Amino acid sequence: MAEEEQAGGPAEPEAPKAAGGPSPEGAHQARGKDGDDRARGADDKGDGDLADSEAAERERERERAAGRFKEHTANPLAGEESEDDPTDLAAASRTRRATRMLFDTGRDLNSFDRSYIRSAHIGDIHLRMDARQAAAGVRSGPVPDDELRRLRRVHVEPEGYLRLRNALRARRLLVLGAAPGTGRTSTALALLDEVTALTGDGPGEESGSGPRVLRVDVETDGGVPKLAGSLEERHGTGYLLELSLGKPGALPPDAMDLDGLAAALDERESFAVIVVTVGSAANPLLAGRYGMLCPPVPTQELRTARLRERLEEHVAAAGDDGPDGGARVAELLARAEELAEQTDIRDAVGLNDLRPAEAELLASLLAGHLLDGVSYEELLAGCRSLAAGQAHEWFAGVDRALAAPPPAADGSAGRRPGTAALFHPVAFRIALAVLGGASHSAVASAAHLLTWELSVQSDPDHTPARPLFCDDPESDLALSRAELTDGEVEVAGTEVPAQLIWYRGAALPGAVLSEVWDRHFPVRGPVVRWLRLLADDPRPQVWMRAAVAAGELCVRDFDHGYAELIRPLAEAGTPRRRIFAATTMDQAAGHASHRKAVRRLVDDWSRYGTKSLRWTAAMALGYGNAAATTDDALDALARIGVRDDGEQLAVASFNVVRLLALPDGATVLRRMAEWTHHRREPYQDLGLVTTVRLAVTKVDEVLDAEPDSGLGDRGDWPLPLALAVAHPELVAPMADLMWTALNTARSQEVAMDALEALLRTAVRKDGREWTQPGLAALLPALATEEHDRRRLDWLLRRMMKDPDNPLPDAQARSLWWLAVPPRDRTGERYQEETHG
Repeated sequence: MAEEEQAGGPAEPEAPKAAGGPSPEGAHQARGKDGDDRARGADDKGDGDLADSEAAERERERERAAGRFKEHTANPLAGEESEDDPTDLAAASRTRRATRMLFDTGRDLNSFDRSYIRSAHIGDIHLRMDARQAAAGVRSGPVPDDELRRLRRVHVEPEGYLRLRNALRARRLLVLGAAPGTGRTSTALALLDEVTALTGDGPGEESGSGPRVLRVDVETDGGVPKLAGSLEERHGTGYLLELSLGKPGALPPDAMDLDGLAAALDERESFAVIVVTVGSAANPLLAGRYGMLCPPVPTQELRTARLRERLEEHVAAAGDDGPDGGARVAELLARAEELAEQTDIRDAVGLNDLRPAEAELLASLLAGHLLDGVSYEELLAGCRSLAAGQAHEWFAGVDRALAAPPPAADGSAGRRPGTAALFHPVAFRIALAVLGGASHSAVASAAHLLTWELSVQSDPDHTPARPLFCDDPESDLALSRAELTDGEVEVAGTEVPAQLIWYRGAALPGAVLSEVWDRHFPVRGPVVRWLRLLADDPRPQVWMRAAVAAGELCVRDFDHGYAELIRPLAEAGTPRRRIFAATTMDQAAGHASHRKAVRRLVDDWSRYGTKSLRWTAAMALGYGNAAATTDDALDALARIGVRDDGEQLAVASFNVVRLLALPDGATVLRRMAEWTHHRREPYQDLGLVTTVRLAVTKVDEVLDAEPDSGLGDRGDWPLPLALAVAHPELVAPMADLMWTALNTARSQEVAMDALEALLRTAVRKDGREWTQPGLAALLPALATEEHDRRRLDWLLRRMMKDPDNPLPDAQARSLWWLAVPPRDRTGERYQEETHG
């Protein structure tokens, strides 16, 4: 046993005999360059003739320097009022990586297309791009036979169609609920066509002398009660009604009205389908005895049916409808299906499910391209217009009812609808575009905040009502083309189960943001205020997603985004708001069109900005996009770190470490070594503080690279140990920097604490291996000399005698042998005495 162990406690490690010259292995070229206070105790050699007072003053100065150094290594992201309220950047970094995927499809400017293609004439081909736009109000009248025949030919039955048909036959009346554009009207017509055909001579035949299927305009024909009284003249007929329950003053029919209509239909052997939009207003109808939900049509079958129809029309028009026509259609259909499955086409469409009008447009585009009429670029542009068209439909004229409320039945002024109920669906879609992938509760909460902002903007003279029981999660999903998935969210660093919500299509978030920002300028004010509120949300899943989305909005109009979002938040007093601004700028810099402007802005802030602007610039530089080269980013961070006696040394050093997780890590380590051996002390402190911070930083806190960087599967590892395994060429420079920090008086204490933290990560609490491969790579390069090994021995013994968390003897022995290469394990008395 060593003497210090026999004395009952570890002794302070002895300073090295000499600090000059390279190590025996030549791995530590920088270890002979010491500063004015390098190597604890080195300045005291030969000072026996100095007065005790001078030595005491020197020691007090060293203690003060060590105290200042410890302050520089504190968490730069902690709240300014409390060190116990840090910004959880690890969770924020993970959120950012997940969120950027929603806006990254390889296109510049934005991940969504700006153009809205309405129609195109290519040769003799006419493509209608606006098939989904609602026409003027449907008038009452018979459904033409041609429309019914085409419907029988191309209609694709949704899942559960047989159940809907049986219910209609049994009850004579069906209230069919679905979101607009999902094919609900086509399904209703198909049901009525089929059940009324049984009273005639067969499909397509009329019963009696009148039409079999009629559309009924509810507003002009008196609605459900009047329809029940007008059935006596019509036998074996099908009636289609579409109720708009979202209009001001619109009331759903009550149960007695529906029962009366069903009885009248039964007397005349007729049928009726009432189509309603899912939502809180329609819930009583859908929950009644006549209500049923209409499921969407399967995308694959719908697309194939529309393609076959287009190709058959082309073959017939070309006069090839003879015996070989079927083979020609089959060949073209196979080619079209193969084209539709190409990655570029699927990414351009960006929708998981197609609605009938979308499938019809896609089929026209694919057929047009195969027939040499539509170029590939036009095909992609048309595919991108699908999501843009859906977003346009969602937001066009939402508040028209507020601008001109219709007059009441008695001629008095119409009653304005409640703004909260009117704006909640669109607020939910915007919130989902910004926070897609977050928990459903987070999106719903953000949607209510935005509903309030929209209501106040629209009607500032009245305090908007806040309905408490108006939410209908199923309706929100249906009306927003969203889905819930089981997942996890982080709460105080711990993952907990949660229901996550997403758009059913990667193109929809960008399309919604584009529609709102570009086409509805008055909405920008409430959206900006809402984003500022989200910047204060303590949950990383909320504020980081909002920051990324804000960056996408700023790309649409950077002048407006800078004035309303970036600059005010960059000068805010809280770290989270400044990180929000830095993330927003980095997201904009990810687009080549705005990269130069962002880099110029960050460079100006790093040189001439206020304290807050310099802090924000440092955070933006840490992402890696705010400077042209890594050296430029490091120059700017050095300017920020050494200015004003190192006032912002903590945030500068943190972002230097963030750059180490990017591909150019060797350049970062080289510059850190240059700072450490700089003639000016502020630069030395920058290098030493960054070295210590590197040792205590986990991969998840700084990782912004792709998963194949070698670090993605080591998120909970200390960064230097993960780098040592993934990039062995970085081991020697990292060891040199850590050796210097351990042998410099003002940094020695925190460096020793950092080294202890690294050693404790070798194995997990349950005994499984953790970072041992990284320690096996780094420790031999850090302990090549006798003094280094004695210091490691002292630290291990201190850890073993820690009263709160003693290191097991077996682990200490294992760590020691990791540090000592096999070639040095024999013939060394020190090792035998201290470690058996």
